[in-house]
Amino acid sequence: MGSIDTKASSADYHERALTALKDKSLFISDAFIDGKWKSSDKTFPVYEPSTATVLGKVADCDLADFQNAIKSASEAQPKFFASTTGTSRGALLRKWYELIIQNQDDIATILCLENGKTYAEAKGEVVYAASFIAWFAEEATRAYGVTIPSSTPHTTLYTTREPVGVCGIITPWNFPAAMITRKVGPALAAGCSVVIKPPSETPFTCLALTKLAVEAGIPPAIIQVCPTKNREAATELATNPLVNKISFTGSTGVGKMLAKLAAGTLKKLSLELGGNAPFIVFDDADLDLAVEGAMFCKFRCTGQTCVCANRLYVQKGVAKEFTAKLVKKVAALQMGPGLDTKTTQGPLVNKSAVDKVKEHVADALSKGAKVEFGGSAPDNSGFFFEPTVLSGVTADALVSKDETFGPLAPIFEFETEEEAIKLANDTEFGLAGYFFSRNIGRAMRVAQRLQVGMVGVNTGKISAAEAPFGGVKESGYGKEGSLYGLEDYQIIKSVTIGNQDA
Repeated sequence: MGSIDTKASSADYHERALTALKDKSLFISDAFIDGKWKSSDKTFPVYEPSTATVLGKVADCDLADFQNAIKSASEAQPKFFASTTGTSRGALLRKWYELIIQNQDDIATILCLENGKTYAEAKGEVVYAASFIAWFAEEATRAYGVTIPSSTPHTTLYTTREPVGVCGIITPWNFPAAMITRKVGPALAAGCSVVIKPPSETPFTCLALTKLAVEAGIPPAIIQVCPTKNREAATELATNPLVNKISFTGSTGVGKMLAKLAAGTLKKLSLELGGNAPFIVFDDADLDLAVEGAMFCKFRCTGQTCVCANRLYVQKGVAKEFTAKLVKKVAALQMGPGLDTKTTQGPLVNKSAVDKVKEHVADALSKGAKVEFGGSAPDNSGFFFEPTVLSGVTADALVSKDETFGPLAPIFEFETEEEAIKLANDTEFGLAGYFFSRNIGRAMRVAQRLQVGMVGVNTGKISAAEAPFGGVKESGYGKEGSLYGLEDYQIIKSVTIGNQDA
């Protein structure tokens, strides 16, 4: 493991990076309400994780701001849908996509600074985020209705799809660009308006994307952005009767709270919540491929993804060899600030995230686990924790039930396929699951029996614009991306035309 670059301790690290932006106007500290950039005397700080210093201060919206944004979005949405077609909305999205790609370096720098992930990952996320805009630019023209044979003579029955209306968008900090576009893309394609509450840890990426959306020609009042640290203000999205839908990605606890609040006005909901992904390596797996998959879906974004491999189950016959191969790869990771080209593992988002990894490591060790690599937080000013591999982890460890959201790979051993499936499904969550096997029969069996919304077989890469994203059980409901993604922002209206012989 390489040491953390000393530049990470420099207070002017982010200042130098922001000065180097090609388009400095993309770094925005204002809210965007009723088609106008709105500053505020009340602000909150956003921290750069590798130095734990303030990156910038952002407008802190209050209840009145949210109410104004919702009212503006509600007035603009019917006009937007009435004055556009699927084709014209697709053209607007295509222009937005092109502007994101043209400005990907600057957006990646902003994202890297506020989130902490490496620049390579940040740039990859920007391209990934843009892919959702491109996808839904095409899907905008595919809001198909159907004609249904009527049981009544001289009657025609058909359906149309219409926008659900105003959508409250609440996104997490771990993918500041992709979580915005995966929700806003289909909403605009369907003809909805959106009021976005970006994550307080990473609001700058959303604001930059919003500026580009307006430049692309999307009517300003169709996108409203209200950064806030005020929870009471943010709950207005879930209770205001002018909001027709909530799309939320975040913790299961907050998702349940939003569902209760939204029930008061029976809003449509899409919830992508917590995960506890199993990663199973059978003794007939290609171990090098399995290690490659583990590195991607465990240590990407420093382990801070909802589909992150949280529990690594390895069959006893190959556990020692797999662990050795994994440790060799992990040892080659280089911690440091995301913009340093040598960095392959960035910081966590804040101190609480570091403390949680510490807690999970200490708990596992107290119950008999062994540190194979890493295991501690370096002594520096940033929010770092060493990429860590533990062996001999037991089922009663905290990490078995609780999502770490950090660079901790706990290895559990199992003996039989039946045991592996039972262990994998022993959780209230059901977002993603992974397994590696060369046996086609086993691949079909295990994929069917894992109680998750998404399965990766011999791969750690399961997210793409064309792939349905969503979970089961307490990981939520609704699908994002794919041919199903547009449906979550639409209602189906039936039209019956009777007495056609009159």
